[in-house]
Amino acid sequence: MPVDNSRLEGFYKLSVSERRDMLADLAGMTSEQVEAWSASGELSEEAADRMIENVVGTYSLPIGVATNFIIDGEHYLVPFVLEEPSVVAAASNMAKRCHGRGGFVSNNDDPVMIGQIQVVDCDDPSAAMGAIMENKQGLIDACNEVDPILVKFGGGCRDIEARLIETDSGPMVIVHILVDCRDAMGANAVNTMAETIAPKIEGMTGGTVILRIISNLAVHRLARVSAIFTPEEMSDKGDTQRGSEVIDGILQAYHFAKADPFRATTHNKGIMNAIS
Repeated sequence: MPVDNSRLEGFYKLSVSERRDMLADLAGMTSEQVEAWSASGELSEEAADRMIENVVGTYSLPIGVATNFIIDGEHYLVPFVLEEPSVVAAASNMAKRCHGRGGFVSNNDDPVMIGQIQVVDCDDPSAAMGAIMENKQGLIDACNEVDPILVKFGGGCRDIEARLIETDSGPMVIVHILVDCRDAMGANAVNTMAETIAPKIEGMTGGTVILRIISNLAVHRLARVSAIFTPEEMSDKGDTQRGSEVIDGILQAYHFAKADPFRATTHNKGIMNAIS
């Protein structure tokens, strides 16, 4: 919303209703517009105000349920929270088309996340990487001392890697700590481990650590599902030839996305509908 001055000193100290009143004055909002920001959904404004900063209201989305899902031999109703039409219907439709063949089968990797430690200003980056690898077990042990509860439940730091990258700021040694996070997303555990061993890495490498933070590119923590779709199931009328044409079209669309990043961006956006 356009205002004359976005510098609102002390705005964060106001109550939720006081913030709304201030915005109404600044932006010339009507009482109906202000009211639309309040009492929306089941999340109370008091709870919302403890979650994020400068809260002025809450917002609701529809919850839909996709039907027809069989996953690993069990029947499921899958909740979706989104505003886009046709997504729930499409998911239910495709689940129905593989229903007769047992639905979906899942498998997943161990829950290993990556913590990155960025080391700059190493006089000899190759020697720095060598020092890290020579002291790998000690670094792993130091990481696991940080979170004994995670280790108790079967998780903890599993491995450490180092690689050299060339950047516009010069060469950097990037250390990866590989942490089995069990059922957690892992940010707290991974970041704490990276913070803990950063001074040790500086001492080993003679460099300076800048970032020490989790990576959200979870290449070691992949989940997969597969299903069997026959030509007959892919045709609305059970026509084998028409179903085969549909399958060929789907495969060609996938190959287009695999080869072209412009299509892949939209392809992947569609896959991520309702996933959070």
